[in-house]
Amino acid sequence: MDTPVPGASEALVRIRAAGVNPSDVKNVLGRFHETTLPRTPGRDFAGVVEAGPNEWLGREVWGTGSELGFTHDGTHAEYLVLPVSGLTLKPVSLSFALAASCGVPYTTAWNALRRGGLVVEDRRLVVIGVGAVGSAAIALAHVLGTTQIVAAVREPDVTDSLRDSGLPIVLLSNAATFASDVTARFPGGADLVLDTTGYWVDAAVGAIAEFGRIATIAAPKDGHVNFPLLDLYRIGGVLVGVNSLLYDVEACAEMLEPIAQAFDQALIPPPNPVKTTSLDDGPEVYRAIDAGSAEKFVFVMP
Repeated sequence: MDTPVPGASEALVRIRAAGVNPSDVKNVLGRFHETTLPRTPGRDFAGVVEAGPNEWLGREVWGTGSELGFTHDGTHAEYLVLPVSGLTLKPVSLSFALAASCGVPYTTAWNALRRGGLVVEDRRLVVIGVGAVGSAAIALAHVLGTTQIVAAVREPDVTDSLRDSGLPIVLLSNAATFASDVTARFPGGADLVLDTTGYWVDAAVGAIAEFGRIATIAAPKDGHVNFPLLDLYRIGGVLVGVNSLLYDVEACAEMLEPIAQAFDQALIPPPNPVKTTSLDDGPEVYRAIDAGSAEKFVFVMP
């Protein structure tokens, strides 16, 4: 492919690393009707500005956005053109590979927490699932002033590092006892339950406090759950759907700026380690993720 040429209000970024998300693979498989073809996939990136406004030349940047890989050529390539308004500085404390792994998970977590009401300090938070988004949410909750956090996980997900973190854990074993397990930790219920799996939304209704919220970033394959609506409205509860595809590169840049500061000020720990590979291995990486791999893959450019 030819090197793209940026327009008057655009910048050319040489990609140094690009993260791979499950949504990238689903996109390649044709599961998003809004995608226009032909298209280079990929949403998350970290790189260096090579052309554009003088004040940005040579700067290390990172980013993500709903249009990338869908209606605008994406990040699984050596170069990326994007609006100057979508540029934001990469955390100095993170390598290109680690920075490239953050885009979708961290902006999704940030959005879920803020729309879930954690703009008020000392909220009681339950995070269901400790994958990329769940781990990001646990870290970012501290930035938003919340220290009362419970991780709800399956037994196989209880790692040594999770135990060593001192974070209270609720095991996801029985939907009928989930609410009582949470209220045993948080008398009166949680202010926010973030379900990163989509399978515990109905059980979470009994686990939230009055005027509490449930945020979800996923759903079962058929898109449906049995939901106790009567119980939800009786406690004034709110169900929040969080979709990262509603936020373009400019909106994501606004979210990533305070997250970068949090990394550089050591307010949050670095992301989990990633598995780096080259674009030559792209098809194999996509197949691995489609088969259910939980590894976080990042393409690193030569």
